[in-house]
Amino acid sequence: MASDSFKSYVFAMMTSLYIGLVIGVGLLLIFYFNIQFNLMAIVVIAIVGFTLSFLIIQYRVQKYIYERLKKIYDDVSILEEASFPEERISTDMSALEQEVQKFAERKRLEIEGLRITEEYRKEFMGNVAHELKTPLFTVQGYILTLLDGAIKDKTVRKKYLQRADKGVERLIYLVNDLDMISKLEAGDLNLDYSYFDIIEVIKNTFDLLEMKAAKKNVTLTFDLEYDRPILVNADEERIQQLLTNLIENSIKYGKENGTTEVSVQNLIQNKLLIRVTDNGEGIDQEYIPRLFERFFRVDKSGNRKVGGSGLGLSIVKHIIEAHEEKIYVESELGVGSEFSFTLEKAEELP
Repeated sequence: MASDSFKSYVFAMMTSLYIGLVIGVGLLLIFYFNIQFNLMAIVVIAIVGFTLSFLIIQYRVQKYIYERLKKIYDDVSILEEASFPEERISTDMSALEQEVQKFAERKRLEIEGLRITEEYRKEFMGNVAHELKTPLFTVQGYILTLLDGAIKDKTVRKKYLQRADKGVERLIYLVNDLDMISKLEAGDLNLDYSYFDIIEVIKNTFDLLEMKAAKKNVTLTFDLEYDRPILVNADEERIQQLLTNLIENSIKYGKENGTTEVSVQNLIQNKLLIRVTDNGEGIDQEYIPRLFERFFRVDKSGNRKVGGSGLGLSIVKHIIEAHEEKIYVESELGVGSEFSFTLEKAEELP
């Protein structure tokens, strides 16, 4: 504080010294040339004195403010540069105020982003712990029961080992999904683009999920008969995974004796829109913005009877974004849901 006061005194003293020197030089010139004082001389002297004083004060003030503002710029890194050319640092107070407001707003958004990220991290860690804890405790329980003597009973031994195996399979499924989404988010998973028939991939997905659909008597179908290939340019393996996740979800959360329908439509230019529609229970509108979050579940009861890692839709979102495409969701409670995404259409083979 004392340093700031001393600097302001030095500034005032030096500015006064310069003005005093100008006045002194002016008086010497008047006496040297023996200038007669009259109205015209007084006016000229006043104008010259005013002009010189103005220039001195303007230069000194601008230099003083510039030096002080440069320190502020250096401290808060408003321009985020190693060096600050004079023309980039404004001494205009309104411009400075705008700069500071922009800086403060940017920092506020950064702090808000960090707060949200921290909350998201805590929620994520809690979800991971919950998802891992259930199968781990299940496997541990069966193994401890066997070690306590149940292993001697062949029937119990086989049943408990089978259940423990299912718990291990769930753990492997969860870890694989976590590994996949970590790579997708980090950009470490390279896409292998190729031209392939999207209709064939959808049919393969239907075949893969046929048994799961049969358990709930869910019909997997196209909206119409596609008798010609429809070629797309994408990573076939990832698109297969994406379709598997979407169709499997429609089976899990769909109703008994329901229907899952897939359609492929021309959109604009070289884009296709692939739609996966079901007539299940639907999703409340308030949950739709969070559907693609990791481990987010619409069912807040913690019910895990439908299985899965809770990462399926998050993986879908990242696969689509890795392809620089879009995904959309429409849903109505009691009517059903539709997930649709775009893909780049390729020229058909001759």
